[in-house]
Amino acid sequence: MRPYAIGMIREFFTGVRILGRGFGMWRTRPKLLALGLIPAVIAFLLLAGALIPLGLTLGSITDWATPFADAWVSPWQELLRFSLGAVILVAALALSGAVFTALTLTIGDPFYQRIWRGIERSLGGPEPTGDTGLLTTIGEGIRLVVLGILVALLTLVIGFIPVVGGVLASVIGVILSGRLVARELTGRAFDARGLTAYSRSALLRSGRARVIGFGVATQLCFLIPFGAIITMPAAVAGSTILARS
Repeated sequence: MRPYAIGMIREFFTGVRILGRGFGMWRTRPKLLALGLIPAVIAFLLLAGALIPLGLTLGSITDWATPFADAWVSPWQELLRFSLGAVILVAALALSGAVFTALTLTIGDPFYQRIWRGIERSLGGPEPTGDTGLLTTIGEGIRLVVLGILVALLTLVIGFIPVVGGVLASVIGVILSGRLVARELTGRAFDARGLTAYSRSALLRSGRARVIGFGVATQLCFLIPFGAIITMPAAVAGSTILARS
């Protein structure tokens, strides 16, 4: 394996470990991270209110979308509709991480401001004093949701590739949505340091594998039942460490 590839893999797992350090804050700073639970629960319930009906009606949706398969013999009809349902679900889950992050950060902005600043102080060094207001958070949240919709649509299209579509859509969906989530979570630390959108993008590109490792690990934790609630405060803490790194 080439040194470049080895370095990228190493950086990817560095990003995963940074999220692990964020989870470690539950042990060292439990009261601080607990501030983020209430907005995470609210956002989780709102998102579940959309995803659960989708899951319950998935069969009807796939039947409606594939009337041409009504006359197909078994098992081809069932296989087509199962595959379509799986692709729709993967796309919905890819979008859900972005929507959950945007909702949670917007609803719980004062709480996550305290978490972020508390982690900054605990890490030492000069604390950034720039403004990271609610309007900025709302604007970034809207941007995140729009990009999340585009990722979900791309995932949906990839899912229709024969044979490998389902697996490929799952992998690409997690990677792209994870990167979006990581970019959003590091926003406070970058904004407080007065970095422009161009500078932020340049920094994220320079540590692309590390950012993706952090984002993918976060996204996968979000997919665990109720995992998003515990993960969100840890991800905010970890993203502060990620931004500083």
